[in-house]
Amino acid sequence: MSRRATFWRALLALALIALSVGVALTNPPRLGLDLRGGTRIVLETRDSPTVKADAAATDRALEVLRQRVDALGVSEPSLARSGEKRIVVELPGVRDPRQAAEVIGRTAQLTFHPVQEMTAGPKSGPAADGSRVLPDPDAPGSFLRLAPPGLTGEGVKDASAVLDAQSGRGWTVDLSFRGGGKDWARITGEAACAAPGDPARRVAIVLDDAIVSAPGMEQSVQCGAGISGGNAQITGGFSADEARDLAALVKGGALPVPVTTIEQSVVGPTLGKEAIQASALAAVIGLICTGVFIIAVYRLVGLLATIALALYGLMSYAAVVALGATLTLPGLAGFVLAIGIAVDANVLVFERAREEYLRSPDRTMDLRRPLRVGFDKAWSAVADSHVTTLLAAGLLFVFAIGPVKGFGVTLAIGVVVSLVSAMLITRLLAEWALRRGWVRKRPAITGLTLTGRVRAALAKRPPRLMRNRRRWLGGCAALLLFALGGIGVRGLEFGVEFTGGRQIQYAAERPVDADIARQAVADAGFPRAVVQATGEQSITVRTGELDNEEQEKVRGALEKAVGEVAVERDDTIGPSLGSELRQHALIALSVAVAAQLVYLTVRFRWTFATAAVAAMVQDVLLVVGLFAWLGKPVDSVFLAALLTVVGYSVNDTVVVLDRLRELRRAAPRGAWPELADKAVAQTLPRTVNTGMGALFVLIALAVLGGDSLTDFSIALLVGVVAGMASTVFTAMPIAVGLQHRYPDRPRSRPTGTKRKDRGTGAVV
Repeated sequence: MSRRATFWRALLALALIALSVGVALTNPPRLGLDLRGGTRIVLETRDSPTVKADAAATDRALEVLRQRVDALGVSEPSLARSGEKRIVVELPGVRDPRQAAEVIGRTAQLTFHPVQEMTAGPKSGPAADGSRVLPDPDAPGSFLRLAPPGLTGEGVKDASAVLDAQSGRGWTVDLSFRGGGKDWARITGEAACAAPGDPARRVAIVLDDAIVSAPGMEQSVQCGAGISGGNAQITGGFSADEARDLAALVKGGALPVPVTTIEQSVVGPTLGKEAIQASALAAVIGLICTGVFIIAVYRLVGLLATIALALYGLMSYAAVVALGATLTLPGLAGFVLAIGIAVDANVLVFERAREEYLRSPDRTMDLRRPLRVGFDKAWSAVADSHVTTLLAAGLLFVFAIGPVKGFGVTLAIGVVVSLVSAMLITRLLAEWALRRGWVRKRPAITGLTLTGRVRAALAKRPPRLMRNRRRWLGGCAALLLFALGGIGVRGLEFGVEFTGGRQIQYAAERPVDADIARQAVADAGFPRAVVQATGEQSITVRTGELDNEEQEKVRGALEKAVGEVAVERDDTIGPSLGSELRQHALIALSVAVAAQLVYLTVRFRWTFATAAVAAMVQDVLLVVGLFAWLGKPVDSVFLAALLTVVGYSVNDTVVVLDRLRELRRAAPRGAWPELADKAVAQTLPRTVNTGMGALFVLIALAVLGGDSLTDFSIALLVGVVAGMASTVFTAMPIAVGLQHRYPDRPRSRPTGTKRKDRGTGAVV
């Protein structure tokens, strides 16, 4: 690298680090509800008799809901349209979703009707002109026949809850009308013409097909003139909360289309704080263990790579904050997991540099040359492995919902920043160190002149794996059948996200016996509920459709059996959404397989791509089969783990295939089994060292990440180990077999030249 190039790259690195420090210190992270606590509600708009629930109608409903939420006084609420018919509402700090759901989700059809007469009933729904018969709130058992509405909620300009202490009416809702209240004056003027005591002297205020107030006109109201000034007051013995909620509904106006709740999630703030602390501790411990391992293996350059990893963590965090991405619990896991990806690029470069040094007969050579060659030759494998992981992260963002999207975002950011960390910062630090005189006098401390234990063992006994490729494939097939047997015999335990229903996690003050809790829930009238202990003082109840009143009934039954309990997490998924999520999961996995196949075919050849995808499918099925045998729940977080396994599995295979392609170019007439054995032997040190770096992080997440990340970490642990093994025992034998079966097509040559057919050995 020239001095000019070094200067500009160093300047770029310093600028990125300074910018990251500034962003990290001046911008707080945007935490998701699963980390700071609150309520998340997903609403779906439905067609009304007069309005179609399209994107435009959903946008209008969103604005109405925004006004209602603002009136509730929630701090930093978030409302956004998702797709054409869905609205995602996030309410930080709101622990009781019942009140929020009732206020923001009601259709709030506010109308004002002249009263025609009092009748014996029965109640009737609105006719074509809007007239109807409804119970009289001031005379239980009586009904009022209402004329068509003379005014709707759209004519209301403002509404506010007011405590009327002077007249003794208590809490009321004061209204002001648009246009000076001409319609209100007309309605009240017509009512004032009726005789005192006549029901026709009243005006009914109807909200959602129920009369909330039907005031009669006082003697001071003149016939024909009505109540001028554009103001009115709704009375009805409201409490303070009821008056505020009603004012919020009226002020927000009527929703243009009905909405229904299809998903609801409540997270307590304590659970979020514990998740942040556990994930942060896992990140620190994982990074320390990975750094110690890298330093032990690669010495000085390993120390410099560890410094680059620490800067990687800083830049990744700054990128998440600068982009305004919401940091969720799965997102924290993605942030921690990307450390393993950042290690991979460094290991690839260092192993390449070691190979270059050991291949050269000159042991007094300048170590900057093998390092430079290592960076140049490793770039192809680094780029391909990172692109495959980016494909998985992109699919997560497209097909996942809620917090799992955050995992895709942080994973993608980590992949991109790891390139900067390894290919820019590590390179600058390493080249700077190798120029020092005291380092040049002691080349062994760099770690680049060492053979390494794995490489030394392979040199003493070179592997001949492809000779027994049928045996290896047979063993892989047996493992695959075992996994498929778990899926067929035990079946998959789908979570509420895929089946619909409700899952509530309770925290108790003392240790909980799952059998006692299960019996208490069954005695409360829910014998089919799945009750599991998820910790020493935590219990999870999973049922079908369960309303808020029934949830309180379950909670009361548990408190009688195990003592006081608090809701830590409450998730509700509608059956239609659960079915949709199952379809999205299958689509995501199918697209992931297809995308990897297409990319690898373009970058390599179809035989290599088929082998890599076959190994990746095997890894996915092994993880799914293990969860089936263990009875672990399959949910959206598990889907995130599967798609990450897709990226990791192909990541390992791509590195070996890249080396196999390089060896084939150097020896066009070489036998495929021998070349494959060489490729495996040359890349195995990288595979082991990178896998160890990822395992440190995943073990830290599994042990310290809490219950919500344990299953996620287990899935990835199995996937990483399976990916390392399947690359050697599945992908390479399949690639060699396909190359024998379908040899490369001969390239066109000038007339008169001879070439040897690689499939038959004949000269043509």
